[in-house]
Amino acid sequence: MAECPECSCVIEMENPEVGDVLECSECGIELEIISLDPLIIEIAPEEEEDWGE
Repeated sequence: MAECPECSCVIEMENPEVGDVLECSECGIELEIISLDPLIIEIAPEEEEDWGE
């Protein structure tokens, strides 16, 4: 379990892995797992458009 850094909602995860992106069920923000020991989640960076470059 972890806490959403945006709204403090408790987020339950099964078999988390570093780099996984999940969505907070309370506020809808995308979160990324940064570390497992200790468990750290942060707001996921927004992906930029590629526009074929």
